[in-house]
Amino acid sequence: MSRLSAAEHLAFGDKLRLLNWGLVMIIVVIGLIGVGLLYSAGGKSWQPWAEPQLSRFGAGLVVMMIVAFIDIRFWLRVAYPLYGIMLFLLVVVEVMGHIVMGAQRWINFGFFVLQPSELMKIALVLALAKYFHGLSPEDTGHPLKLAAPAAMVLAPVGLVLLQPNLGTAMLLVVASTIMFFVAGVRWWKFAIVIAIAAAVLPIAWHHLHDYQRARLMTFLNPGADPLGAGYNILQSKIALGSGGLFGKGFGHGTQSQLQFLPEKHTDFIFVVLAEEFGMAGALFLLLLYFLLLGYGFMIALSSRNQFGRLVAFGLTSSFFLYVFVNVAMVTGTIPVVGIPLPLVSYGGTAMLTLLIGCGLLLGISVHREVRISRTGISD
Repeated sequence: MSRLSAAEHLAFGDKLRLLNWGLVMIIVVIGLIGVGLLYSAGGKSWQPWAEPQLSRFGAGLVVMMIVAFIDIRFWLRVAYPLYGIMLFLLVVVEVMGHIVMGAQRWINFGFFVLQPSELMKIALVLALAKYFHGLSPEDTGHPLKLAAPAAMVLAPVGLVLLQPNLGTAMLLVVASTIMFFVAGVRWWKFAIVIAIAAAVLPIAWHHLHDYQRARLMTFLNPGADPLGAGYNILQSKIALGSGGLFGKGFGHGTQSQLQFLPEKHTDFIFVVLAEEFGMAGALFLLLLYFLLLGYGFMIALSSRNQFGRLVAFGLTSSFFLYVFVNVAMVTGTIPVVGIPLPLVSYGGTAMLTLLIGCGLLLGISVHREVRISRTGISD
């Protein structure tokens, strides 16, 4: 039996053997760290955050393992339909979305609330990977061939900006740009786009919402309004500094336990870790993320088909952006844009999206020997 035939007819036991258990273990450890931090942030109580997060994480792990065993060619076939469904749901959000704290980003189904912009991160990666997989190297460099994938990116980005959700829109753009580059688009084309974007920045500034402009101004001078727009980031920096090298101990972070730290269960959960476990704890979590990213990029490089390679690069890059933006945000390096810390921050759709992405990475690793022609047929 050829190597391809073996990959096409893998038994369940073979898939278990080929599964990247090192990556699975890292994902489990990161998720449990998140549950522990939410337990502490809730006053050493399983409610209101730790118990729901543990249940969601457990269910998400089951979904991740199911996705991991699905043949990569299935995702190639359904990439465009999935993208279309997510785009439709973004339109539904705009028409009749659920509003929370002034933002219209969710669809309330009664028994659960869905944030389509999170799932679009997966769908967009799959759709772009399918499109570029079907192009020859010569076609990839042709400007007219880039119109369709550019439209694929701009459509959801425009809808997400209307919600408004600047942070997610930025992640969609940057992750897509990385995929364009990996697919073979020349760097000078990006330079042209960057120049155009810089030219329209003054116009974009006037179209930002008041709170978005306030966040940018606060980033430049957080001390200008310490009890208003600058409160969050100033309290974050106080907590980060007070943690020292080894922290104040589990459940003993003063800024988080005394309710000085806002959004401690979502955007600023990394600060809870740094205050209670110090720089050592923060670096340990960052090391786990570094290992996860390393696994992701190795999976991308080991894939024998362009679709799997692009999906793995896109998902791993998106995961990196999650980590980078959240940590940079809470340390005051960039403006606050509301991006959760992956697998750690409290959340439902974001958790599910990240675990589906991890499942896809695992599946690409399991089926890395599969070769697929540009027409989508196995070679």
